[in-house]
Amino acid sequence: MINDDTQLTAEEKLAREVERDFEERQKGRRLLERQWQLNVNFVQGRQYLVLDGAGEIREEEDRYYWQQKRVFNHIAPILDTRLSKLSRIRPALTVRAASDDEDDRHAASLAAAILAAAQEKTDIDGKVSLATMWSEICGTAFYKVVWNTGKGAVLGVTEDGEGLREGDVEIIAVPPFEIYPYSLTEEDIFLQPSIIHAKALPVKDIYEAYGVKLEGRDIESAVFAPLKDTVSVKDKSQNSAVMHGYELVIERYERASSEYPEGRLTIVAGGKLLFDGALPYVNGDGGRREYPFVKQVSVPAAGSFFGSSVVERLIPLQRAFNAVKNRKHEFLNRIAMGTVAVEDGSVDTDELVEDGLMPGKILVYRQGGTPPEMMTLGNVPDEFFKEEECLLSEFSKISGTGDLSDNADSFAGITSATGLQLIIDQDDLRLSTTYGALKRALKTIGRHILRLYRQFATDVRLIKYAGENNVLSLFYFKGSDISTDDVVFEADSDLNMSPAQRRTVIYEILDKGLFTDRDGKLGVSAKNKILELLGYGSLSGERDLSELNRARAGEENLRLKKGSVEVKEYDEHATHITEHTAFLLTENLSGDAEKRLCAHISVHRKKLAEAKTDE
Repeated sequence: MINDDTQLTAEEKLAREVERDFEERQKGRRLLERQWQLNVNFVQGRQYLVLDGAGEIREEEDRYYWQQKRVFNHIAPILDTRLSKLSRIRPALTVRAASDDEDDRHAASLAAAILAAAQEKTDIDGKVSLATMWSEICGTAFYKVVWNTGKGAVLGVTEDGEGLREGDVEIIAVPPFEIYPYSLTEEDIFLQPSIIHAKALPVKDIYEAYGVKLEGRDIESAVFAPLKDTVSVKDKSQNSAVMHGYELVIERYERASSEYPEGRLTIVAGGKLLFDGALPYVNGDGGRREYPFVKQVSVPAAGSFFGSSVVERLIPLQRAFNAVKNRKHEFLNRIAMGTVAVEDGSVDTDELVEDGLMPGKILVYRQGGTPPEMMTLGNVPDEFFKEEECLLSEFSKISGTGDLSDNADSFAGITSATGLQLIIDQDDLRLSTTYGALKRALKTIGRHILRLYRQFATDVRLIKYAGENNVLSLFYFKGSDISTDDVVFEADSDLNMSPAQRRTVIYEILDKGLFTDRDGKLGVSAKNKILELLGYGSLSGERDLSELNRARAGEENLRLKKGSVEVKEYDEHATHITEHTAFLLTENLSGDAEKRLCAHISVHRKKLAEAKTDE
């Protein structure tokens, strides 16, 4: 190995510099990583591990060989409850139009359809669930939104016989173990001067991606730290997964600067430079190139890049609870099995230790000696039960997942639905910060998706998605058609409600008559939407002709700006007149376009009058 950097080539110097940078960042956050590893172990039931003074994980030493070390895991079910509550937050993303202009509304509708299709193809629900699990255990998780050239429809065949694809968006859930920021105190990911993403990959995959052959080595998983020498080698292997034939791929993303106006991406593995160039994605505001990462935290930590975890707060409680339960069981064992008092030399103590005072045992003791007797230990002290109840109560308070059934006596006199709903809302209040972080991450992911399509979808492509009333919709688009990326949440999806609560709200709105039209009737569109919200979208088979006519009128508005459009006999003339008039009042049209639109409206009015006369 060459130790003098002056003898290295420029590429080798850059590769070594990136590796040194990575090693420094690895050392800087070692204590954080050990805490994450401890959290993972506690969730999985290995709860007799501690961090020593050197910041290493070791097994807790036994004070007495006979002391019980059973685990009564309350952290895992609390995590399950939090994840279940957070899974109810999957707000539907849509795109807001820049103005009431028909072009802007059409562009927003197109972008919303692209976003809906991308959410289905990328399995965003599954990725959010995986990332949320990591953020709940470790405090932070990341999404990597990239363009995968190996996805999408097949366009042709290469010389090697492999399919040439059009490419598509891919979302990857990234655990915090793989992300190394430049500064541990800068909270905003996009203000970090640089970010390192380090991931162990098989050397075969590295060769296919970059064309560089590496020897590979054994790499230990970062999730489980090897224990110190207080346990056997066999036990260590069970707590650390070793991957064979892998190499660590280090990707360093640098923010745009005067030296690198488009940022910089440097990829290194096995001491070799795999790539060095500009940041690949135009995914920032104003057409800037930024990091492809989106951060999601469980509980924000002031002055820290990484968030805090509820699991970390629960570890001291879990240790205390395990200790109380084990000491109580030891006391019960003493009462059940007894503690024998023996005069020295009066009996064979080895035999007594082996068999105890079993029923029917013939006990021989020295003549003149005192026979063995059972010591009276009384009952289990009430302090054990009081401390156990206190710790269970603290579990609920700290985790924010109190079970209403455990506190039923507190609101036994409340019988109104409104009062009970207020209690339920208060019970979920502790999760509102986590809800907010999850929704902000989803909005940022939506913007990245649209910007990647705008950058890479240069040719016309077909996309399909479940549109209105779950009807399969097909349309063609290209990246230049995406002129807006103002991602927002749909109003009816931004509420943290269970299916039963959602149905109750829908029935109340229906009773108030808010779904009916000006004639007091329930339109087809409203009926289909209600069935969809109730979970019976498959029953909404009736087509809404008014909605179809409104959509057709919107298309005609755009065409009338450039030329004449024929009025069809099957048009719903009243709906067309309303849509065309609204377009006329909101758009700043040229003189010719205004004349064409007015003439078109006149024809609709004439057709409407003729239809009424025929009736």
